[in-house]
Amino acid sequence: MLNDLIETGKLLIARRQMLSANTMHANNDKTTSEAAGNAELLDAGDPSLFDVTTHGPGPRGRLPLTGEMLRQRPSGDAFGMTEDAGQGFPPERLAGPQYVMLSNLGGLRADDGSVVALGYHTGHFELGLALREAAEQIRQDGGVPYAAHCTDPCDGRTQGTPGMFDSLAYRNDAASVLRRLARSIPTARGLLGVATCDKGLPAIMMVLAGFRDLPGVLIPGGVTLPPTDGEDTGKIQSIGARFSRGELSLADASVLGCRVCASPGGGCHFLGTAATSQVVGEALGLALPHSALAPSGQPIWLDVARRSAKALMQMDARGMKTSDVLSEASIGNAMAVFAAFGGSTNLILHLPAIAFSGGLRRPTIDDWTEVNRRVPRLVDVLPNGPVNHPTIRTYLAGGVPEVMLRLREMDLLDLDAMSVSGLTLGGVLRWWESSPRREALRRRLRECDGVEPDDVIMTPDRAKQLGVTSTVCFPRGNLAPEGSVIKSTAIDARVIDGDGVYRKTGPARVFVRETDAIATIKGQGERPLKPGDVLVLAGRGPIGSGMEEIYQITAALKHLSWGHEVAVVTDARFSGVSTGACIGLVTPEALAAGPLGKVRDGDRIRIVIDRRRLRGSVDLVGDARREFGPEEGVRVLADRDPRADLSPDPKLPPETRLWAAMQRLGGGAWGGCVFDVDRIVEKLDGLA
Repeated sequence: MLNDLIETGKLLIARRQMLSANTMHANNDKTTSEAAGNAELLDAGDPSLFDVTTHGPGPRGRLPLTGEMLRQRPSGDAFGMTEDAGQGFPPERLAGPQYVMLSNLGGLRADDGSVVALGYHTGHFELGLALREAAEQIRQDGGVPYAAHCTDPCDGRTQGTPGMFDSLAYRNDAASVLRRLARSIPTARGLLGVATCDKGLPAIMMVLAGFRDLPGVLIPGGVTLPPTDGEDTGKIQSIGARFSRGELSLADASVLGCRVCASPGGGCHFLGTAATSQVVGEALGLALPHSALAPSGQPIWLDVARRSAKALMQMDARGMKTSDVLSEASIGNAMAVFAAFGGSTNLILHLPAIAFSGGLRRPTIDDWTEVNRRVPRLVDVLPNGPVNHPTIRTYLAGGVPEVMLRLREMDLLDLDAMSVSGLTLGGVLRWWESSPRREALRRRLRECDGVEPDDVIMTPDRAKQLGVTSTVCFPRGNLAPEGSVIKSTAIDARVIDGDGVYRKTGPARVFVRETDAIATIKGQGERPLKPGDVLVLAGRGPIGSGMEEIYQITAALKHLSWGHEVAVVTDARFSGVSTGACIGLVTPEALAAGPLGKVRDGDRIRIVIDRRRLRGSVDLVGDARREFGPEEGVRVLADRDPRADLSPDPKLPPETRLWAAMQRLGGGAWGGCVFDVDRIVEKLDGLA
């Protein structure tokens, strides 16, 4: 019996060994086959690649070291020269003054300008051209340029996606990274910032403001050209809604979507956050006069880059610092120019952050209101109307200095504020009045587009005659007890009463996810959105979604034939190209116990916006059964629990959750969503 078991065991072992060997052979055959199929991934097959060089002579020449440097200065100074020589910079020139160029460069371009790897958007795709011009100018003048970048996302590309949850939070992250990069060249004598778009440009300005003891100059990244026959970069973002509602064919959507950007670089055609940030940067004095909104890639823009590099080195030579330019006076001038242009409401988040970075007092809602009551809107540019000229025409009509001439006549500017040009604002405007540049470009606008410059940048009387009103209003009420914002000048004229007031009372259609809201706008689901509704999007503030930008909603409503009959109320924010009766940044946000999170479907919401006096309110004034006044609305809201479906978005990234918590301690949205480190540390110490 025992012998039988032993023999059986031997047979099983032998069979197992045979199977194992067969499996091994099969696996080897499979591996050989796969390797043959992927040979080009494993080896390029070029024997010349194996001729690897193992040593070299090193750069020729001598480092410009001195005994004092070796005895007294940090070892990093000398080692930095070693690294610079290794990269090919002439060693004998390494003792020149060093300047750091920071940008949001993205994508890869071949030497002929063709695309090698795509950038996230046109706004940062051509920045390398400006960097090259500036660097060559610094080298020509005996300086040593360094270039570093932290690229930026595209708000248009991330509309309606979780990518939008990173958008606003990115600004602070980018500013932190760029500050660290600047400090990593400790011998730098000045900073040059090159940027274009929505978050990267405010981040660059925060960095320049923060290095207040160094000279700093901004090169605005310019604008892209509009198509000769096609739609602008704002309208095109509504093709999905227009197609879904039968107002645009698939063929037309495909063609129009392709031809929008008529040049490969620059910010959008409209006065959104990107263009407004360029305008504000120049109005602050951080950029050279008439540099904002220049056409990206063209010689006139590249010339700005060279002159900006010269300006930086001249500031250094004169001992002029960024703090000599950025002041409470320049902040006030920037707010006035913002109002005259009709800028993006996102600058209400960014300008306080720039001021905070520069150690200056942050403008408040009351400050914004006061400025917008004094300063009329003077610029007819997309998306504000009435004609809707693209940004390139604003540049040719005279841009920021032309608008400032108008404001000077009204005594609305501080003319003693300094510019990186070394001139006061008063001096800049005296130059601009008689500048050949001014006359030549205004003439070019007439010749090329058949447009009168004074129809783009209007006189106050002309603007008033056309019914153009001041830019923004900050409604309060029982749904926004701490405030909200609306670009009141961009409400559709068809829904404005004869006294200049927008009045609407309608039933609430409440959503806590943007995807559900856009679906109902497209006519999907059991209850499509209809004219007369008030679309409420709650729980999309910093805690809920990083305060996402909901342009796909406002774009759809603007370009649908009946969209002007719908109002939007949300604790999210809007793109600068948004128009219509859209109230955003409602505070407190719904997830911070804000009353917006208690609104139910069918509730009656009343909105009143006085576009002339810049006063407004947004109130709950009824439910599905009865109507009541705003005072009773306060009590009704107090007795309600928050909506059961109210919660942070499940896809909210942890980095954005952290940003949302920290920015609340810095003053929240009205404080610029900044990181107030002293306040954060104080709070953490209190928990210890």
